[in-house]
Amino acid sequence: MTFKKNLRTELDYLDLTVKELSAKTGIAKGTLDCYLGLRESMPPADIAVKIAKELGVSVEYLVTGKDEKSIHSYNPTIRSIIQIVLELNEKDNETILGLAKLLKKQADKI
Repeated sequence: MTFKKNLRTELDYLDLTVKELSAKTGIAKGTLDCYLGLRESMPPADIAVKIAKELGVSVEYLVTGKDEKSIHSYNPTIRSIIQIVLELNEKDNETILGLAKLLKKQADKI
């Protein structure tokens, strides 16, 4: 995955526009548009750090799509599931685990 695709994924996940990201980071909208455009340019490190910090991800994730220390390396659906589970109590987490095991068992039969 490219920086462009990862940046777009994060903006969509956070329901954030390029204009809003520009206002929050102080990076010109036109500059951000260059990273999302056809040329798929890569920002300098200092700009990548500002973008990553505002999006709550690592620069490594934006550049490579991977960051083994972060839930951001998962697709948005998995991340949403993780976020929900983190907010549940222990009893509800046990219920979710049981449901996940049941779904896995059914999938293995297919």
